Amino acid sequence: MTDLHAPSQLVRIEAQALLALAERLDGPMAGHFERAVTRILECNQSRGRVVVTGMGKSGIVAQKVAATLSSTGSPALFMHPAEALHGDLGMIAEGDVVIALSASGETEEILRLLATLQRMGNALISFVCATKSTLATASDVALDCSVPAEACGLGLAPTASTTAMLALGDALAIAVSLRKGFRAEDFAALHPGGKLGKRLATVRQLMHTGNAIPLVDATTPMTDVIYEMSRKKLGMTTVEQNGRLVGIISDGDLRRLLERDGPEGLRKSAGEVMNSAPKTISSAELAARALHTMEEKKITSLVVVDPHSRIEGVIHLHDLWGMELI
Repeated sequence: MTDLHAPSQLVRIEAQALLALAERLDGPMAGHFERAVTRILECNQSRGRVVVTGMGKSGIVAQKVAATLSSTGSPALFMHPAEALHGDLGMIAEGDVVIALSASGETEEILRLLATLQRMGNALISFVCATKSTLATASDVALDCSVPAEACGLGLAPTASTTAMLALGDALAIAVSLRKGFRAEDFAALHPGGKLGKRLATVRQLMHTGNAIPLVDATTPMTDVIYEMSRKKLGMTTVEQNGRLVGIISDGDLRRLLERDGPEGLRKSAGEVMNSAPKTISSAELAARALHTMEEKKITSLVVVDPHSRIEGVIHLHDLWGMELI
């Protein structure tokens, strides 16, 4: 006999709700979902915002949906429907898309907004469990969040239904971001703080620039090259000619020179000793990519260059340690 109060069974009920939602997205709801994605893309293109609203538990989910949309490149905000009736409707501007969450589709505070939204011409997307409800009927796109059962033992508290709404909101936000070509670099720009910000740091944020860049000319004598490497303390120096990177000299290159040529090697110029095919990276790349390249090539630094091979900086392995990039 199944124990309906067992925690594992409650989780399975919510999992079944998600599986049922996935089947609808693959089947009868696919066209509706695509129309919702298109509406939000059109809103983004016209510089509008997505206004997400809901009451109670649905309102809490609506706040998360708005946050996910914003963090994946679709400007969004949460509007409390009750507060909207007392002045907060001013949040909504022409061209905005409204997403309304209501399991019953009959939430009074949301229904009282419909006339204003229709008058203003805002597109309305709804997440509902009742597809023949007033809200669903009034919507441009109604997305079905119905569930076989709530996980609540009484079948009353929103549980599986709010889980389905949450997953649907995530699916919608990610689908829009993929269609927009939203990149990891774009995500990084919106998440500068905390552990996530560290993982998404760019090379530009961490590289050594200006006078901190070890730099010599191709004609520089090796004695002066050694001085520059010692002074900048990065275990290497860049070599430039006519303002462009032509090579690098590392501690390893210097050691091999002395093993091979002895003191005579110090009579050579930087251009004669340098590695003329150094590994480089763009300043816009993520630091994680720089770390991967260094580990793959077994090197300790990368020269940061612009599209014309002009030196912008140097990023060293030590700059990446402790950045929690994995």
